[in-house]
Amino acid sequence: MAGLWEFPGGKVESGETPEAAVTRELREELGVEPCARCLEPFAFASEPYPEFHLFMPLYVCRQWDGFVDPKEGQEVAWVRPERLSDFDMPPADKPLASQIRDRLQGARP
Repeated sequence: MAGLWEFPGGKVESGETPEAAVTRELREELGVEPCARCLEPFAFASEPYPEFHLFMPLYVCRQWDGFVDPKEGQEVAWVRPERLSDFDMPPADKPLASQIRDRLQGARP
């Protein structure tokens, strides 16, 4: 969805676990190597599109090796949870942004 802000990730390939998919996608899209033990399921989105139905898990990644380096020409932004709604996102990402905001509100030191 060109021009919209999306959470990193992509399709789970045949024979791949969701955790392996998020690890592969973070490597391919952002050039980082997530710590597999540091991935934690956080939420999911379920969104009907005309051509398919999207089920998208969202993981928290607490530790990774490397520096975030966008590999596909995309912009990257580090923002506070309450600012996520400032970004134009696809329909499936909007409820995830709200869940991040609501669940992490007050969690900062």
